[in-house]
Amino acid sequence: MKQLALDIGIASGPTLAGFFAGPNEPALRHLTLWVGDARSPTLHSPVPTYLWGEGGSGKTHLLEAVRSALREQGASTGWLHAGVMDPPEFDDRWGAVLFDDVHLYTAVQQHAAFNWFVNAQTLQRGVVAAGTVPPADLPLREDLRTRLGWGHVFHLQVLSETERRAVLRQAADDRGVMLSDEVLDYMLHRFSRDLGSLMELLTQLDGYALQTQRAITIPLIRSMLENE
Repeated sequence: MKQLALDIGIASGPTLAGFFAGPNEPALRHLTLWVGDARSPTLHSPVPTYLWGEGGSGKTHLLEAVRSALREQGASTGWLHAGVMDPPEFDDRWGAVLFDDVHLYTAVQQHAAFNWFVNAQTLQRGVVAAGTVPPADLPLREDLRTRLGWGHVFHLQVLSETERRAVLRQAADDRGVMLSDEVLDYMLHRFSRDLGSLMELLTQLDGYALQTQRAITIPLIRSMLENE
């Protein structure tokens, strides 16, 4: 989808407070307690946390929210996802290491992840990882797979349509944007059910509506898509 050169109305990045947990409340509660309060940073447990679930269940949102929360506490993090083809060496200054889409890691990425994990554990730093399958089913080298699965493991569920509707409604309200039930139905039934994609769509619609000085309606959505 075309990116619109308009900053007005763009929401901030993922946060733990902004995560609509639904059935995933245990994972959110665990990570919130683990991160602690930015006003009084806590010692983060080195016991690893692994999140698994299908696409759209909120794994990347939670990892990015953890990274943001740690940054507010003045802590940098190591971040490794499947798109990082040449992972850097472990940095002793990292307060935690975060692994996303571990089920897609190449041999090089697995080597780096294992090194990061061992160093983080040695220095009593946190590890949070995410993938689409439970630890036992990860197609990874055995020493990495077993380490990712020995700590806290949470299965994330994709939100129901009713829950996704509530998230979109709240996000629109936060932006000061009016979304009718008709528009919400159109968004939920004509586009990906992945919440991240729906939130990106809302961002694009907000920008396009401001640019064209029009309310968000189904004709406006069609117009935006035609002008990509």
